[in-house]
Amino acid sequence: MLSRQLKFAFSTRSARFISGSSSQLSNFKPIANHRDTPDNNETTYFDFTPENYKRVNAILGRYPDNYKMGAMIPLLDLAQRQCGGWLPLVAMQKVAKITGSEDMDAYEVATFYTMFNRTKVGKYFIQLCGTTPCMVCGSEEIKKTIEEYLEIEEGETTADGMFTLREVECLGSCANAPMVQLNDDYYECLTPKTTIELLKACQAGKPPPMGKWGSLPMNGQVSCEGPLGKTSLFDAPSGPGAHMRPDSDLEPKVNPADIKNAMGY
Repeated sequence: MLSRQLKFAFSTRSARFISGSSSQLSNFKPIANHRDTPDNNETTYFDFTPENYKRVNAILGRYPDNYKMGAMIPLLDLAQRQCGGWLPLVAMQKVAKITGSEDMDAYEVATFYTMFNRTKVGKYFIQLCGTTPCMVCGSEEIKKTIEEYLEIEEGETTADGMFTLREVECLGSCANAPMVQLNDDYYECLTPKTTIELLKACQAGKPPPMGKWGSLPMNGQVSCEGPLGKTSLFDAPSGPGAHMRPDSDLEPKVNPADIKNAMGY
């Protein structure tokens, strides 16, 4: 009886803790099951464009015919991009049909990976990194700045459908914290001032272009170089095969038959 009471108390406390934590971490709480809406149900239409069908065929060409299901993730990503950043039900069903899979197979992938959005997002989808390096460098202040400027809370979309804000886990740009991923692009080394400048540029339809190395630190630095600039890695990268043994080293130096005779086998 006592063990049963303790088990109940522990599970209740754990449930309360998990519930309390999730409500503090994010306002975005996706549900696993689909719910019909006027623009997202089995009667709506989706098919890849002729241009995207070329990409579909190129992706499928990477896999043997009996492993077309391996193309599930890149095809779902292609469908999401065509739909403007989200995956309606019929798009998942189309991908399942193309890969010779069950609809449920596509649903399982789309609900497992956070890169797939099953509800509409804004034209500019802001993913704010809130993991430890970004947090200690001021991501909470950046989040507050975005929320106040756009008049939304984390997990919401602006009324004009222009911006969606979500807090996510590590985006792998810890050296340039705090940062956001805006659609596919990384904007780093943010301050409240440069964050507002970024949002204003997006509102004007002119998001700042990426820098030389595929991201844009908003403090003027290049990539992850510090205040002193580049201090190492001045030489050009070594070519293929550098520091590896030449193939000649792998060739046999003796005849195994001679060894056999010498050993009297």
